[in-house]
Amino acid sequence: MSQVKSPNRDAYSLILEAIDVGIFKPGDRLVESDLAERFGVSRTPIREALQRLETQSLLARDGRSLIVSSLDHNQMAELYVVRTELEGLAARLAARHATSEEVRVLQDMVQEDQKLVEDPSALARANRRFHKQIHLASHNRYLVQQLDLVHRSMALMATTSIAVEGRGEDTLVEHQAIVDAIASRNEDGAYTALRNHISQAFVTRLKQDADT
Repeated sequence: MSQVKSPNRDAYSLILEAIDVGIFKPGDRLVESDLAERFGVSRTPIREALQRLETQSLLARDGRSLIVSSLDHNQMAELYVVRTELEGLAARLAARHATSEEVRVLQDMVQEDQKLVEDPSALARANRRFHKQIHLASHNRYLVQQLDLVHRSMALMATTSIAVEGRGEDTLVEHQAIVDAIASRNEDGAYTALRNHISQAFVTRLKQDADT
């Protein structure tokens, strides 16, 4: 593996980010020596990071090896239930607390993401940034923390629902509806628009699984 220079990043964050962006996928085996070489850190912080990720159920044991966890159908359904409620709450609070600058950033994101419709991987990354911006606009640190945990678990899904034909365009339409509600300070509308957005993503993912 090629080494990644990371003087200001801890091993836990580096491995977590690699899982989040799909460098390490569900089922991949993680080896201390390989990770130490890749990230340019010693094996001790790598070992500690792996133990922490295992405790958080992001890694699982496969014999003596650690692999990136995967979610079964029930786990995925449970995760979406929690995500739907927390994301809806974040949108409601964003409609109440977001500054005009934060609303402008959200609007700019939707416009810029139109260029990514034909690139599902790039749009999936942009989608994560969009949701993170809503979380921050809620101005509730405890909610942001809980949503960070949820989104880490979302990374354990091998595919993105945005990759389904037509889903990219629909995603941006739904994002615009969310931003419109936040901009107009419509708390109920923002809550409903984001809940509907997550619900549609879940339906798409269920269809994906049914076809595999």
